[in-house]
Amino acid sequence: MTTDCLANPIWHALTGEQSRHALGQGIGSGGARRFDPAVGPLAAVREPSPECLADLGTLVREIGLLGLMQEGGGTHEVPGAHVLRQALGVQMVYAAEQPPEVIGCEAPVMALSVDDYPDMLALATLTEPGPFAARTGDLGGFFGVREAGRLIAMAGQRLRPPGHVEVSAVCTHPQVRGRGLAPLLMARVIAAILAEGRRPMLHSYADNAHALALYARLGFVESRRVTLTLYAPG
Repeated sequence: MTTDCLANPIWHALTGEQSRHALGQGIGSGGARRFDPAVGPLAAVREPSPECLADLGTLVREIGLLGLMQEGGGTHEVPGAHVLRQALGVQMVYAAEQPPEVIGCEAPVMALSVDDYPDMLALATLTEPGPFAARTGDLGGFFGVREAGRLIAMAGQRLRPPGHVEVSAVCTHPQVRGRGLAPLLMARVIAAILAEGRRPMLHSYADNAHALALYARLGFVESRRVTLTLYAPG
């Protein structure tokens, strides 16, 4: 399996395995897709052509804010939409064949379910690991740690392009950082992905040096630079 699909992973996820979460199939030339906003704001175009960007503009106007991730830098002009904000990111792919060994953290890890969704959203809202919505958990494979009933850390899966699964929503409550919860949970997610015979990958903000260093220690290597642009109607 090559990594070509990772140049446009949201498109490959939404036109493939995760098409049940996709909106945009009947719009214009069919060149744009986005997740149902209850699942998240991520969107993609088949290619950055005027026709596909026009389809994306229709999705912005009809459904609302969305995030377009593209390889490299720059900004696309999207008809009927304006740039709300933009961030540089890094895509990384797991290079090892076995899950990482995490030593020094013995916290009990639990699989998260729909009953945990409100607490998952609250933790993601507090820590801002990246786009997260009320039903992002529908994408599956989330694990967490609770302490005194409170969800204090989590990590899970998001995009599923061919041959790969994205590790996502890695976040720890500020009051308990430094205890090794993030690598513990990531190791559990990585193991689940490898058990499927697929390759873990992830995205991180380029200015998050602490996170990038952690991901490198766990066995991820940079594959490309990306830009996430949030578009709003108008």
